[in-house]
Amino acid sequence: MKVKTILVSQPEPKMENSPYARLIDKEKVKVDFRPFIHVEGVDAKSVRQQKIDLSQFTAVILTSRNAVDHYFRLAEEMRFKVPDSMKYFCQSEAVAYYLQKYVVYRKRKIYVGKMNFADLVPLFKKYKEEKYLLPSSDVLKPTVPETLDQLQLDWKRGVFYKTVISDLSDLSDVLYDVLVFFSPSGIESLLKNFPEFKQNNTRIAVFGNSTIKAATDAGLRIDIKAPTPETPSMTMALQKYISTENKK
Repeated sequence: MKVKTILVSQPEPKMENSPYARLIDKEKVKVDFRPFIHVEGVDAKSVRQQKIDLSQFTAVILTSRNAVDHYFRLAEEMRFKVPDSMKYFCQSEAVAYYLQKYVVYRKRKIYVGKMNFADLVPLFKKYKEEKYLLPSSDVLKPTVPETLDQLQLDWKRGVFYKTVISDLSDLSDVLYDVLVFFSPSGIESLLKNFPEFKQNNTRIAVFGNSTIKAATDAGLRIDIKAPTPETPSMTMALQKYISTENKK
């Protein structure tokens, strides 16, 4: 069956010439964006209940832009002036670049991984004496605490924000040829918002092993998967599928 409409369960990319824009132009499909989940920050009281004193840490591990925003939001809320001596361990260049929104970029205090959390291991080994704070969501990949524990670091996790299911009730009468998911939470949101959801001819596209598992466990038929060696990005996987199906 041909693909004419796609719903991506994420915010619309801000960049003008995004891969989705190129997909729309090339395949003449309609692509809508709607976050199925969103992030809500916790308050200072919740952080104190976790027995976290921001002044006790010498380094912060930042795995996402959300972690950056909510660390500095809570520092302000708790009247903690982040010292210039604080070290920042950023999972990727994108997170490190975003950090400049809050701090003057000094390379000697900002340590950057390539992309995956494991890329930070050599840096953690080099700075084993630091006291690390990990600001995170209520949902955290188990590999993160496992890695930090294996290195025997002095670290503490703080739940600074939560992943919340968005209200999608206004989408109840909207049908799309393809639904695109990037996290297990997105799948959970679909089923919470639409408990009577029947897949029928709707194609499901998923990114990442954890999302594949969540979709499979939910009894959904997966038609498009990424990343693969041939299609490392979701837009490439969509492009390949659509170009094949729309020729039939």
